[in-house]
Amino acid sequence: MSPVTTVLAVLVAAEFLFIMYLETFATTSDRTAKVFGMGTDELARPSVNVLFKNQGVYNGLLAVLILVAALAFASKAAVIALMLYIVAVAAYGSVTSNPKIILMQGGLAILCLLSCLL
Repeated sequence: MSPVTTVLAVLVAAEFLFIMYLETFATTSDRTAKVFGMGTDELARPSVNVLFKNQGVYNGLLAVLILVAALAFASKAAVIALMLYIVAVAAYGSVTSNPKIILMQGGLAILCLLSCLL
């Protein structure tokens, strides 16, 4: 796996760790409200708060899997599979929620995927 691919994969993992932080630890912060386009009052609702925290754990685990694939195993195939998954989820989110999601959540993953395939 090329050094460029490794760096991009680590950046994707860092992005997902940041998302985990927002969703799990800073759930009701102004920053989280801005990133997700929601009010802090809505984020503080118990049902939304629990959903965000669960989603945050998922994003954290995804970051760990990316780091293991890229650094521990240096597996190009595993990195490709994870990036394809991220791009697919971002594409779904852009169709069902906000068109910007494909670039916001999938942009680095697309670059990483391209570096794997070139």
